[in-house]
Amino acid sequence: MVARLFGILISCCVWALPVAGASTTDADGSEATHHIYAVYWRGCEESCQGFKDYLAEHLPSVRLTIKNAQRQPQRLPQLLAEAKKLKPDLILSWGTSVTLAFAGRMGERDNKNYNREIPQIFTIVADPVGAGIVESLEYSGRKNLTGTLNQVPEKVNINAMRAYLPTLKRLGLIYNQDEPNSVLKKEELAILAPGMGLELVALPLAQDVEGKPIASDIAPKVAMLKSQGVEFLYLGSSSFLDTHRDTLADAAIANQMPLFSPYERLVRESGALLSVAARYYEVGRLAGELAEEIIIEKRTPGDIPIARVQNFAYVVNMGTAKKLQLYPSVEMLQFVETVNH
Repeated sequence: MVARLFGILISCCVWALPVAGASTTDADGSEATHHIYAVYWRGCEESCQGFKDYLAEHLPSVRLTIKNAQRQPQRLPQLLAEAKKLKPDLILSWGTSVTLAFAGRMGERDNKNYNREIPQIFTIVADPVGAGIVESLEYSGRKNLTGTLNQVPEKVNINAMRAYLPTLKRLGLIYNQDEPNSVLKKEELAILAPGMGLELVALPLAQDVEGKPIASDIAPKVAMLKSQGVEFLYLGSSSFLDTHRDTLADAAIANQMPLFSPYERLVRESGALLSVAARYYEVGRLAGELAEEIIIEKRTPGDIPIARVQNFAYVVNMGTAKKLQLYPSVEMLQFVETVNH
């Protein structure tokens, strides 16, 4: 049972929804009436599929161009230039890195090098305020920009770990200095943890000569956190650690340390113990709702508050629980979904 909380390269594919292909017409052969240019940091994943499905159901004549940045920031200026040249009706930017490359920070909103005119929706941005993308969640501060918020409040995450391990006093975090989201998460937790009676032990991943994180440093950092008395390891917000999720999860299990992940697939597909997350597919559908408001209802993006996901899923990996000999309480089993028995 899934708990619900708060009720609450440059390779390209073009879809003339709902049929995939290199077409620019809709299903009945008529001209596509609108064009959305979507840029994803790591290809078309769950939120992308949710966005596509929503458009197919509600905006079937929209032409959707999907671009994959392949996790390479040097590709983003070229994609932005292409988007400006094509002048789509809407731009969708996935993640903090893509959104910053397209929209810039608040202090750069008048910089003509960024997108200032084309309506834009951002999605899968963990902290749009902290990243300097928007002024607030109620008002973006930019006429052409709005987006979605999928972040689970950190108090909820910490309370979930406490519900699983009531004696929790020391929380561990590995962060990537090369990712804005990862650094922001470290800073947020450093402020929040003391007020919740926790000590945060945060370690940065080693970097190569180009300033990129080194994957082989993940396991040693996990062992170092264990040696410093960390009782629960938190993935935080990092595409890099998500990419190397098996290495992280295996290291956590090897050190007999539970891993909490904001990404549900780390519990379902890797060895993370616990997750509280907004499902990316639903975040994609939420972005589709915003697209409909902007394209069909002709609403100005800056007049639309950041749309927040209201429903979160609690998932526990029972296979990992067995390896750690750390099982959820009977009370917790009443509201979590258990997998990998």
